[in-house]
Order: sequence, then structure tokens, then C-alpha cells
Amino acid sequence: MPKIDVSKLETRKGSAMYPAAFQHICAGRHKTPLSNGAGLTQFGVNMTRLEPGASTSVRHWHENEDEFVFILMGECVLIENAGETILGPGDCAGFKAGVANGHAIINRSQSDVVLLEVGTRAPSERAHYPGYDLKFERDGTAVRVLHRDGTPY
Repeated sequence: MPKIDVSKLETRKGSAMYPAAFQHICAGRHKTPLSNGAGLTQFGVNMTRLEPGASTSVRHWHENEDEFVFILMGECVLIENAGETILGPGDCAGFKAGVANGHAIINRSQSDVVLLEVGTRAPSERAHYPGYDLKFERDGTAVRVLHRDGTPY
């Protein structure tokens, strides 16, 4: 397997996907798509850095995509349906597709957090955001960001 030169990969800050009302949640998130550097298509691996106060996402769950996170550096809080759990270096968590367990990771510390995010790249997907007027749909290359009632943002 060829070595990936991480310094040549684009790091994205924030989230362009979310409507303006939700942008602040991920404003301090820096995501580097490591798997893109190898041209992988069946699953994605991101190295994500969270500034203090930043979250990986709006709390959500996926119908078709599994997710897995591994904490490399720092202390963060996993928020899910069952409550909150502190995660630190070496800790990991997984989220099975189709299980309605809304989750997100937030950095409530005063230092950066670095984690790996791994997930399926399903051709079609629906993501739900418990407690938020937000829904995401993807069918092939068509992406829709919607209100819960299905009207577009």
C-alpha cells in the first residue's frame, strides 16, 4: 500500500453541508480525509481535530452507514441517547447503521482533540438529527439537506 502524504491532503474547516443555523456547532472542526489520499471508495477515514468547544457534527444517526471513532489525543465527550461519556486517548466507540442512537463528540476541554473517524460510504443514505429540524438524504450524487417535514433548506 502506498504511503499517503498527509501534508498534501486538503483539510476542511467547519461543515459546508449544514444550514447556517447549525454552522456554529462545527466551526472549530478541522477534517482531513485520509482515505481520499489512497483513492478508497468503500469506506472513509478522516483525521479530525476539534478546537475547544467544537463538535464532530450535529447529533445524528445513519440509516445505512456504520461509524467508528478512535481518540488519538485529548479529552472529549461522547453525547448519545444514553447520556454522556468521557473519551480519551485510546478510547473508541462505534455506531451501527440503522440504530437510532443520535451521537456526536464535543470538545469541552481547553486543548485540541484529535480523533480518527471511520465510516461506510453507502451509495444512498439518510441521516436523522434527533432534537433538530434537520434531515440529510443522499442518493448517488444527489444530496438534499431538508427540514424534518421534507422541505428543503
